[in-house]
Amino acid sequence: MPLDATFDFRVPEGMDPGAGDLVVVPFGRGKRVGVVVARAAASEIAENRLRDIAGVVADVPRIAEPELELYRFCAAYYLRPLGEVIAASLPPRIRQVSRRKFPPVEDIVPADPGFVEAVTLTADQQRAADLIRAGSGKFHPVLLQGVTGSGKTEVYLRAMAETLARGAQALFLVPEIGLTPQLESQVRGRFPGARVVAAHSHLSEGERAAAWLAARSGAARIVLGTRLAVLSPFANLGLIVVDEEHDASFKQQEGLRYSARDVAVRRAQLLGIPVVLGSATPSLESYANTKQGRYAFAELKTRAMAGAAMPAVRTIDTRVDKPQEGLSAGLVEAIRKRLERGEQSLIFVNRRGFSPVLYCRDCAWKSSCKRCSANLVLHLKSGQLRCHHCGHHRAIPTRCPECGSVDLAPVGHGTQRVEDALRSLFPKARIARVDRDSTARKGSLKRVLEQVRDAEVDILVGTQMLAKGHDYPGLTLVGALDSDSGLFSADFRASERLFSQLVQVAGRAGRAERAGEVLVQTDFPTHPLYAAVATHDYIAFADEALEERRLAGFPPFAHLALLRAESKKAGEAVAFLRDASRLARRISQKVEAFDPVPAPLERKAGFERAQLLVRAKSRATLQPFVREWKAALDDLGERRVRWSLDVDPQDV
Repeated sequence: MPLDATFDFRVPEGMDPGAGDLVVVPFGRGKRVGVVVARAAASEIAENRLRDIAGVVADVPRIAEPELELYRFCAAYYLRPLGEVIAASLPPRIRQVSRRKFPPVEDIVPADPGFVEAVTLTADQQRAADLIRAGSGKFHPVLLQGVTGSGKTEVYLRAMAETLARGAQALFLVPEIGLTPQLESQVRGRFPGARVVAAHSHLSEGERAAAWLAARSGAARIVLGTRLAVLSPFANLGLIVVDEEHDASFKQQEGLRYSARDVAVRRAQLLGIPVVLGSATPSLESYANTKQGRYAFAELKTRAMAGAAMPAVRTIDTRVDKPQEGLSAGLVEAIRKRLERGEQSLIFVNRRGFSPVLYCRDCAWKSSCKRCSANLVLHLKSGQLRCHHCGHHRAIPTRCPECGSVDLAPVGHGTQRVEDALRSLFPKARIARVDRDSTARKGSLKRVLEQVRDAEVDILVGTQMLAKGHDYPGLTLVGALDSDSGLFSADFRASERLFSQLVQVAGRAGRAERAGEVLVQTDFPTHPLYAAVATHDYIAFADEALEERRLAGFPPFAHLALLRAESKKAGEAVAFLRDASRLARRISQKVEAFDPVPAPLERKAGFERAQLLVRAKSRATLQPFVREWKAALDDLGERRVRWSLDVDPQDV
């Protein structure tokens, strides 16, 4: 079958492909690579319309039945064609019809992985490792909640060492590509006798194909990757680790909208193996599973390094200490003290660019994107106004396009503007900026982080790319700017995300012997969320947040699906969703269909966008409903509306 749908082909004499084999088939005027999903004695297609398989792909091993079962689950649960799921699992090079043959991959080598025990486990770490070990050989989900710097990675490595010692493979998932270089180096150093491969989208086509083949053959003992790695084939997978399991990056937002964390748990269940989910701030869904007895729960309550304490967190009231160029006097003074002591500071501002918008003081014009309901962000260094949603860009105007005034001013602060302000305040300081713009080139992020660890950077300015997983021994101060926007969002997950974000970035401070401090600039210094961050008490925050979710009827106490629609013509998307809502109510009275509403970004790339949320009390109710609903939506007829159905959406 070509990798977008299921088709029937005739098997010529002398050819014997089986389920999971890659085959070359004629398709249209060309040829495509497909995967055999089943053999049948007869076809519903007329004999004279069937075409012969052109050949079996000989240099790529068959996809095994456990993977095919996982792909069938993903197709059914996320309501996508099986071919699309399989296509997502295959690197582009493997799907090519014309290419050089892959060299043979070595057979499984059951050599000693040579694990290096670099440290002695703390009591908490040992209890966590014992809990994971107790589930060896069976489906055993463990949620590992540990404060930042508590040594969760060391627990993962011990579990992986025991898995490799049994001759099995381990899959280690991380949310961001930026985390893989540091982790890969660490894992290779601790397992010098094991082959470790990376699997993520920033690899070349050849590197991705080689990693896929090594995992499938068993030659790769450890696969370290981002969400796409959860679909990789294995010869003998024995353990799955999902680090920063709360992270929204594990949710694919286009096409096959799967959650890699949830697929990892399902894969472990199908294989009967342990799965470890780790985070300083676990998702409320995972934490609720521990309270209901579905997951085992392990806590790491203190930092692993002797003498390393949790950082002191305090707020700076920006109504009193008004920021200049985004920086309050209290934060500037704290940075100055660190510079005098030879310590490092991190300034966290989760907005790249120079300024969120360019504004005319005379007529109130602002730099809006004509294709999106969003502002064009000022990028001063490149001399452009850019839309971060559709990619549209234009030169920075010297006069207001509306009134001709030259009194144009940036409003708000992005990473570039904060960087410039810091350079003016501290001209002798070594300052580095980390965001998508500054790390676009391959290897640039790795170089900056190496400079930080080698004490070649005094002040680090960056977005959430810096908030998780990285270890900076010399960093003792974190300043968080512009956090208040997450306090009053319509998204029911906003407070959970803000808490997680602040805890994660705060955790970069004081991870070694020197004490750390975190300063949060806010107009609401007495808000309970900031108090929860200051006490480093995830359990208290999670228990209170779960009770709020229960009262409101949101996950994990309900299950959601989101129907998104967009159209070039105003009103068409909403009209489509109204019809969809009527269909939903006709199909089931057990599922609640809300009214259509504009999407959070109402207009994007010229399309008007809206969405419709449905809610059910259980997956057992939601799943059959969404399957029937999708079939009914497919039959609504031709419209100039693009739509998609997202099961378990992260953004509503």
